[in-house]
Amino acid sequence: MHTSAERPRTAPSAVLFDRDGTIVVDVPYNGDPSLVQPMAGAKEVLDGLRSRGIPVGVVTNQSGIARGLVTRGQVDAVNARVEELLGPFDVWEVCPHGSGDGCACRKPGPGMVLSATARLGLEPGEVALIGDIGADMGAAAAAGARGVLVPTDITLQDEIRDAPAVAGTLAGAVDLLWAGTT
Repeated sequence: MHTSAERPRTAPSAVLFDRDGTIVVDVPYNGDPSLVQPMAGAKEVLDGLRSRGIPVGVVTNQSGIARGLVTRGQVDAVNARVEELLGPFDVWEVCPHGSGDGCACRKPGPGMVLSATARLGLEPGEVALIGDIGADMGAAAAAGARGVLVPTDITLQDEIRDAPAVAGTLAGAVDLLWAGTT
């Protein structure tokens, strides 16, 4: 008899992505759609998942709303531009709260991952989250989803060391998920 730890994992039924620093270049507190630039390879990765019938979604902390630096309308306009450039997402989850607000949605809490998973009609273990910082990996773990870290210049060494899986690119992250190693 095999335990779940010994069984190879199956490919995820959906993939969630962090927004800033993962699928688009991070522009802190961006409220200007004209500043949205896709990360290298993001469109190809997303199109590849969509072509296989894999739902894709975004889970993004947007504390600039709580801080009064951007409005929800500005964030929605930026998200619409992300979709114009990268294609449609099956689900969006946006946390408008600040770190001290005590909400359940803000990463590294599980709220957005659990909500996105439920909206897709899936269980958390069927979903993966790809992100660029430890909060993304924390949200995946807290929700019971798989996580793959794609580090950027702002990713801390401790976050890389502690991540359940690390890839150098978005394509590499997807490859890890489909190899069943995460």
